[in-house]
Amino acid sequence: MFKIGDLAVYPAHGVGIIESIEIRDISGSKQEFYILKILDSNMTIMIPLQNVDSVGLRQVISAREVPKIFDILRAKVGAAENQNWNRRYREYMDKIKTGSLFDLAEVLRDLCTLREDKELSFGERKMLDTARNLLVKEISIAKHVDKTQVEEDILGIFSV
Repeated sequence: MFKIGDLAVYPAHGVGIIESIEIRDISGSKQEFYILKILDSNMTIMIPLQNVDSVGLRQVISAREVPKIFDILRAKVGAAENQNWNRRYREYMDKIKTGSLFDLAEVLRDLCTLREDKELSFGERKMLDTARNLLVKEISIAKHVDKTQVEEDILGIFSV
């Protein structure tokens, strides 16, 4: 359960702040909603309290979990070159939608690895940017450091 002022992560959109908890009348029934304002885009999202688990709303990772993210980024795995870009894109989108920062790190790592060997499609390049931005934002919040420091740490692993 989140409180007003808590930071929360909404999958594929990033970190936001719970601005309020409101009761709204939807089709004749009263429902409680978190009103979440995404920090980077100022987008406001209404999340029914009963759907929090199904949409993947979660707390920001702790600072002690950050090294695991960097371990995933450093892991050398073969990119899925034998798949076409469309199948890879769908798989990566499914990982992003889980809301797991660990899955997001795998997507970034795999796309950076793949980019070393071949040209990424437009969708994959956009996805790489999205994954990097979501990772940077959440890690900077978890570690209480500036985003540029996190970007430099990631650049130390890849040239993204």
